Amino acid sequence: MAGHLVYLGLGSNIQPAHFVDQGLTELTNQFGQLDISQVYQGAAIGFEGPAFYNLVVGLTTELTLIQLARLLRDIEYRHGRPMDCSKFSSRSLDIDILTYDDCVTGKGDIELPRAEITQRAFVLRPFAEIAPNLCIPRQTMSLAQLWQQFDRTSEPLQTVSFRWQGSDLPQQRFNEIKRTAANRHRDAQQ
Repeated sequence: MAGHLVYLGLGSNIQPAHFVDQGLTELTNQFGQLDISQVYQGAAIGFEGPAFYNLVVGLTTELTLIQLARLLRDIEYRHGRPMDCSKFSSRSLDIDILTYDDCVTGKGDIELPRAEITQRAFVLRPFAEIAPNLCIPRQTMSLAQLWQQFDRTSEPLQTVSFRWQGSDLPQQRFNEIKRTAANRHRDAQQ
């Protein structure tokens, strides 16, 4: 079995270089191969706070959606996220499941696909970078097309020069993740 194709959004505005590095290392230790976007810096949204570093990561996993959500929350807690963290607050490490295969759900704390994909530049831009041809559930356009139509002046982003494991990001070493997504999209269209 090839596993479930998952895309995650990572963010940090507390020692962001340190915690993004730690988050990527944890994810690599758990899942192996990652497809990693560039890192972008943007203003905190919904509250006054330091700027965030944000990026999107693609991976495959055998974990169920619930198992994955629990694992990611544990990673956040190990890296300083308070258990009573409010939605609009600073974070050492925030990891959100953006998509899990073609799953559509709104049960409990999990919303898939996440609404922020089409509403926030800090999610859409890096996601479109690593999966430009992906058409997520509930959308008729690819991520690249959605990004082309996005009002980029509403949430300015800056590319951050970021080194991880001795290489500059993005590390799009694992293009089979993108090919798998493109094949699934193509198969769904047929």
